[in-house]
Amino acid sequence: MTVSMNNNIENESSNTPDLLSLLDDLIEKIPKISESTTDNIDSKLRARISKLTRGMSPMQLVLAYTDWLGHLSLAPGRRTQLLQSLTEKILKLSADAAKSITNKSDQNAAPTSSLFKHELWSKPPFNLLAKGHQTALDLLKELSTDVPGMESSSSELVSFINEQIFQLLAPSNNPLTNPQVLKATWDNKGRNVLEGISNLLRDTQKGLLNKNEPDMGEFKVGENLAITPGKVIFQNDLIELIQYKPTTKTVAQEPVLIVPAWIMKYYILDLCPEKSLVKYLVDQGKTVFMISWKNPEKEDRELCLDNYLKSGFFAALDTVKTVTPNTKINAVGYCIGGTLLSIGAAALAREDDDILNTITLLAAQVDFTEPGEIKRFLGASQLAFLDSMMWTDGYLQAASMGNAFKALRAEDMIINPAIERYYLGKETKPNELMAWNADGTRMPASMHSRYLKELFMENQLSSCKFIVDGKPVALQDVRTPFFVIGTTTDHVAPWKSVYKIQHLCRSEVTFLLTTGGHNAGIVCGPEHPRRKFQVMTHDPMDKYVDPDTWASTVETQQGSWWPLWDYWLTEQSIDEVPKRNIKGTKSLRDAPGEYVFG
Repeated sequence: MTVSMNNNIENESSNTPDLLSLLDDLIEKIPKISESTTDNIDSKLRARISKLTRGMSPMQLVLAYTDWLGHLSLAPGRRTQLLQSLTEKILKLSADAAKSITNKSDQNAAPTSSLFKHELWSKPPFNLLAKGHQTALDLLKELSTDVPGMESSSSELVSFINEQIFQLLAPSNNPLTNPQVLKATWDNKGRNVLEGISNLLRDTQKGLLNKNEPDMGEFKVGENLAITPGKVIFQNDLIELIQYKPTTKTVAQEPVLIVPAWIMKYYILDLCPEKSLVKYLVDQGKTVFMISWKNPEKEDRELCLDNYLKSGFFAALDTVKTVTPNTKINAVGYCIGGTLLSIGAAALAREDDDILNTITLLAAQVDFTEPGEIKRFLGASQLAFLDSMMWTDGYLQAASMGNAFKALRAEDMIINPAIERYYLGKETKPNELMAWNADGTRMPASMHSRYLKELFMENQLSSCKFIVDGKPVALQDVRTPFFVIGTTTDHVAPWKSVYKIQHLCRSEVTFLLTTGGHNAGIVCGPEHPRRKFQVMTHDPMDKYVDPDTWASTVETQQGSWWPLWDYWLTEQSIDEVPKRNIKGTKSLRDAPGEYVFG
């Protein structure tokens, strides 16, 4: 019997290799999906969902609301506190209602929201509707903040979405509860309603017909916008470089090279003559060069930040050096163009290239730890959806970028204009800035993906981790004087974020804070009676001053910042030289060139 058992064991052992071989064969025969195929399948699904959600990741919303409701369910003390707040708000609203009925309330107390800015909202019963809506908004904000254990990013996103939804339910959006609409309808015998319906039908038809041409009113590029005389003197697959015609007999020795953002057309800096920064600089005796970026198409999907740096900034810099040899250059960067300029300046400094005489940053960020309200849209899930949507089209459409920024100021940029147009029947003609804003640009997929991931989310530039030519660059290497401008109501590049640069480099930084927004604060013209600014120079050896202390202690001056900046540029100049006329052999075509019409 023992012999029989041993034989069985030996037979089983001899069969084991055959079984393992069979399993190996089966494993090898299992069809394998390549990583590229997997990514392609997943990207197509996310892209289709993005088309329905206008680029918003539903998973990011689900995760944020799960985070909120889950942690709120585990916080009975916080729920009790919120219930007390609700009770107090209801009692206060009831007291206000009682005072209003008995005519004891302050009827001139204007609601804080811009939805209720008309004076009729301060009179009963509409003042109670406005207060009730504001009370509900305040409670919603309390509900999604200070919840123990909840991520701050989830709190910001939930608060934003709740606010957006509830703003749609505002009494100002209902023509029957909007006193301004009711009064206009009575005074105009209903004509405003008919005109509003006509506007709605026209806009709906335009949307159905996919007429995406910008509504620029009476403004046209090359006729009353971007008309400062100049010539395109260089062109490649990404940029045209414009040199502007001098208007003075002598000019500062150091030329000015402007690097505008490619999320906007360059001519925001060359609007109508009285608001053209280009014309102002030329008239002050500066030799001015401007980059005009190509508006990318689907085939440009592979354009990346390296292309924008090398074929953009560095290519323009090399061309300027041939026109103005043996002299340093004053470089100016606006918005993301300023971020690119900072990267380029750090790369030049790393190689001990001192070609830059000064660096001016207009509402540009280099540290993205506090990039403002736009960050509430972004997360790992959102970036995955954006990447998929961009890879399908090859670029991020101008409308997607514009809608995201509009959503940050929905009251002023979406809701109030809709009320004016569709309820009050008003046709607002665009001014030059509105016309420029309608003329949007696209973002190539590779570039925008890297910008959002490495700069915006990972903040690699300020932490000396951003790679150029295989090696990291550091702002600390830059020794060129900076002139940095922030604007008080900037929703794109908040001034406190822009302010951070003076603590990231070892250069002298003159920081100027002006009133206005991201665009209006910059293109204010050389004379502006309603503008104010504060300015102070920071030496790298000075102690740290936080932005709030800075803003509360620095003297406020009246007027535009343009003359002060021009004076600073002149002070940084070595000498004056005879004006530099544009040589005919270098001229390709008249400004504003071809790329601006793309």
